[in-house]
Amino acid sequence: MIHFNNVSFGYTKQKPLYANIQLELKSGSVYGLLGKNGAGKSTLLKLMAGLVHPQKGLLTVCNANPMKREPDFLNQVFFIPEEIDTPNIHVLDFAAEQVPFYPRFNQTQFLDYLKELDVPMTKLNKMSFGQKKKVWIALGMASNASLIILDEPTNGLDIPSKRILRKLIASIVNEDNCIIISTHQVKDLDSLIDQIILVDNGEIIVNTDTNTIIEKIIFQHSNQQEISNSWIYHETSIAGHLFVKKREMEEDVSKLDLELFFNAGITNKIAIQELFNQKS
Repeated sequence: MIHFNNVSFGYTKQKPLYANIQLELKSGSVYGLLGKNGAGKSTLLKLMAGLVHPQKGLLTVCNANPMKREPDFLNQVFFIPEEIDTPNIHVLDFAAEQVPFYPRFNQTQFLDYLKELDVPMTKLNKMSFGQKKKVWIALGMASNASLIILDEPTNGLDIPSKRILRKLIASIVNEDNCIIISTHQVKDLDSLIDQIILVDNGEIIVNTDTNTIIEKIIFQHSNQQEISNSWIYHETSIAGHLFVKKREMEEDVSKLDLELFFNAGITNKIAIQELFNQKS
């Protein structure tokens, strides 16, 4: 679905953000793009959508070159940005403007999604930021595009809307599409994601699936006063020490804790890269 081959990019030539990255994303998955604010997540998404262009290397998305922005590429990709801008028109008129660009757009699905997300049938300028975000989400889901990109989709959503978002995304995943969700609010979507891309300061730290993570790593808590040298990462909580360690063959698998994995990857990236065969 998406192939980065030695892609480099920076907003200035003197200060590259990404250098010679290798990355492959496949269809049939929900990817979680994780990283701190300013880590380069949004830039990576914009490269995929053809909104910014590589300075060198080859990038293909849906068998096309995104930088050419050709119709056959654009009608396969729906990008929901973090910061949204909407015209002062009725929500149904706004949708009608988008329909010609997406040949698989389903009006019935769109109306159902609006209802589930509790979006009022009114002009967009009368909506809150969260309601406008839900309009974009409903459009994206109803577009039935091959690649749906969501940049911080839970920003502005209340707790019930986050639950519905997870339900809607799960309902549209199939072997022919790919959904990429960029977020730093890991717990909002951890039950939905099956592939993880972790970035930090323009570096791809990990690109793997959640099954591989729980096969290689154990997430546990301990009341021990002393920190073990075998721990890849630990943090202190009211319950004691939360820690990440390499799983030995005889040990049972543990429940995936994406937030703990994220913290481990950012704090001890070398150990995580070595464990998942990633190179700096």
